[in-house]
Amino acid sequence: MSSSSNRISTYEDFVKVHGLLLAASGLPQSLHRQLFQKLTTDSFDGGAHFRIQLCEEGRQRRLILTSDSMPKHSNVFLVDHAWTFRLSDAYKQLQEIPGLAQRMASLMCVDVDFNSDSEETDLVNGVSHENGIKSNVEDVLESEIRNATGKGDGSVKWLELEELDIDDDMLLSLSLSSKFPDLQALSLCGNKLENADIVVQEVTKFKNLRALWLNNNSVLKKSDHHMDDAILQGCLRLEIYNSRFTRNFGEWAFGFCGDVYRKDNPSCLHQSDHPLQSVISLDLSDRCIHNLVNKAFSPVKLPTLSHLNIRGNPLKQNSVNELLEVLKAFPCLHSLEVDMPGPLGVSAIEILESIPTLSVLNGISAVKIIEDGKHVIDSMLHSRLPECSSEQPLADRVLGVMWLYLMTYRLADEEKIDETSVWYVMDELGSALRHNDEPNFRVAPFLFMPDGNLASAVSFSISWPIQNVHKGDECTRDFLFGIGEDKQRSARLTAWFHTPENYFIQEYEKHCQMLHVKDSTYLHTESSSTKSLYHGDGCALRVYTDIPQVEEFLTRPEFVVTTEPKDADIIWTSFQVDEEMKKATGITDQQYVNQFPYESCLVMKHHLAETVQKAHGSPEWLQSTYNLETHLSQLIGDYHVRKRDGLDNLWILKPWNMARTIDTTVIDDLSAIIRLMETGPKICQKYIEHPALFHRRKFDLRYIVLARSVDPLEIFLSDVFWVRLANNPYSLDKHSFFEYETHFTVMNYGRRMNHMNTPEFVKKFEQEHQVKWLEIHQRVKKMIRSVFESAAAVHPEMHSPKSRAMYGVDVMLDNSFRPKLLEVTYCPDCTRACKYDTEALASGEIVKGRGFYNYIFGCLFLNETTHVTPL
Repeated sequence: MSSSSNRISTYEDFVKVHGLLLAASGLPQSLHRQLFQKLTTDSFDGGAHFRIQLCEEGRQRRLILTSDSMPKHSNVFLVDHAWTFRLSDAYKQLQEIPGLAQRMASLMCVDVDFNSDSEETDLVNGVSHENGIKSNVEDVLESEIRNATGKGDGSVKWLELEELDIDDDMLLSLSLSSKFPDLQALSLCGNKLENADIVVQEVTKFKNLRALWLNNNSVLKKSDHHMDDAILQGCLRLEIYNSRFTRNFGEWAFGFCGDVYRKDNPSCLHQSDHPLQSVISLDLSDRCIHNLVNKAFSPVKLPTLSHLNIRGNPLKQNSVNELLEVLKAFPCLHSLEVDMPGPLGVSAIEILESIPTLSVLNGISAVKIIEDGKHVIDSMLHSRLPECSSEQPLADRVLGVMWLYLMTYRLADEEKIDETSVWYVMDELGSALRHNDEPNFRVAPFLFMPDGNLASAVSFSISWPIQNVHKGDECTRDFLFGIGEDKQRSARLTAWFHTPENYFIQEYEKHCQMLHVKDSTYLHTESSSTKSLYHGDGCALRVYTDIPQVEEFLTRPEFVVTTEPKDADIIWTSFQVDEEMKKATGITDQQYVNQFPYESCLVMKHHLAETVQKAHGSPEWLQSTYNLETHLSQLIGDYHVRKRDGLDNLWILKPWNMARTIDTTVIDDLSAIIRLMETGPKICQKYIEHPALFHRRKFDLRYIVLARSVDPLEIFLSDVFWVRLANNPYSLDKHSFFEYETHFTVMNYGRRMNHMNTPEFVKKFEQEHQVKWLEIHQRVKKMIRSVFESAAAVHPEMHSPKSRAMYGVDVMLDNSFRPKLLEVTYCPDCTRACKYDTEALASGEIVKGRGFYNYIFGCLFLNETTHVTPL
């Protein structure tokens, strides 16, 4: 690189600076030079090769190739980023940046009114198919008779009188049964029939009727099942009623669904041949079939049946084994469409093993299903489309749909990784690339540093063909590139598609059943075997620490601070003391350490939930919690059930191992929950929507727990605890979810902090809510004991005679003043405890801040109980 300037000017310089980025992107090396040329010339030439086309009735866009062809790995395109932001700034930017909301609304197809029903109104009002003039019913009838006469016997067997404004009086006056006595199929859809008695009277006069459609008539809304029963009793040969199969269904219904019987080819009443022998494909979807075991549904009647669709049918009268036996009897059945999970069970692999003739299940190759190990597959996933109205502000519409379009990255330099992820929306061309499991393009983010350093970086995405593409083909990408079933691919597709809800609800229900049978009771009640480390011989206990407050405030003569870890009796550190650290510092197993083995079962958020659930199932003090890396399906099921039952659906996502609420999000959108997995491992926990408030603001409580022993469990609660208050009044307004100072209480780090002395808070809280704090405190103590009992019961290997530890336990109260566990923290920051004097609520004694670590160490290492309460 030239010494006179750091600016990249040659391809060699480009590769030298961007080598890692190029490797990470996956771009073939053959395209690196082309990428360099386009970046340095700012060449956005996608418009010469593609066009954007509206689809899904204008609610989505897709990208079409306009070039004659584009071979695999032949070109690379720059894709600009139309919007880049931190999540907390999204709403503010949409409001304040001129034109941003308008551009995003257009790109995301939410800038038009999809609620317009003008076209629908025209159809309902009876506009004809061709020239908009209402057809005359008599003309239609005469035309049907002429057509039948011209074809042969003059007998009309199929009559469609749809959208003709036929009311009850007209139906009576038409006397259809006398004109068409041999009628087999009658459609009266979209008329104005209202009187059930008149409808029953007229349609039951047709003794050979096989199919009747009354859809979109008022009579269906007004009548109960009596009309249906009367029609079925009067039309004994009826097999299809309002698009559903009746209990009489058989050969005619199958012939209709197999496209054998239709208006231009109605059946003969006394047919002696075998009309279903030529049926290759049979679509029985959404026919309300309860029992598929039927003499007409057999290999004898349907010997060439190759494709069968039985989606959307309850099939409640058939067992899984019964249905599998019926289906595997069809020798030519190669393709099957069925609900997953559904009447054939919950496993695609088990279905394929039971019906060996199948080569395609739900549109997916059987070989691929078995290779991928996919149990739930569905070829009919429908895209999640915008669900908003023109009455909503543009910014709100964009916030509601943006998770279908967002992508993310996290910046890093030599010193550290940025704690907050960056989200972005590709430009119109990039955003029009829709998903496909077998895409023809690949997209990757790319950071171009024209001056050779991060300060000059400009973010793009790059796109290139990974298959041969031809003119008119849709260009697609894999939204979950590199993510397989081992990382819950099928469940994660729920962010963009309507996946089978039944499967996720079943997974959730199984999860609930497992939680309900858990009840591990901690039984160890022996008295403590821990003893004071201090022998009273005048030799102080040597303490090594890297925590400034301990070094400053541990002033008792029984302890002396040393700078050498290997010389210390007690190691009190904020770092994990593992084998590597022991080797580096000379620490031995004979020294006391301020941590317990396997304490991650408490201090890692996903392990904490798992520990409690294994021990207690689902106690009321633990909100519903899911590890998204392992239990995404169960969370999706919970979300669907809550939505179905009209319950609130606000959740909080927390990284496994970050403190200070870094990368923590409050959200009520299922797509957002799933997409937020992309910024690192998280738990998803039901948000406490109705917390107890103090002067209209949220708060939580930090308690200090001291652990001397796990077996037997010997823990103490410090008399000092403190309250942490949010800065803003609490709100459930959707826009407030992005406001840190409304929903979070940790303000120690670069934010304004409202400090309040604990006794003052308790006094004012009791006055505001007319409660007794000591009663709340008793519930908190009971809960904390249960938390540590969970760890002791599930992980007895935590016990170590050389371990003594201090933990922070964060608690929130709901609006019934019941405690809820938030998290457990290892070696908590106790700056406040050291800084402020306070009053012990139970005893009324003054606890000096400067003496905090003196009595902490006195409890843990000298077996004292000053200013602590045994739990």
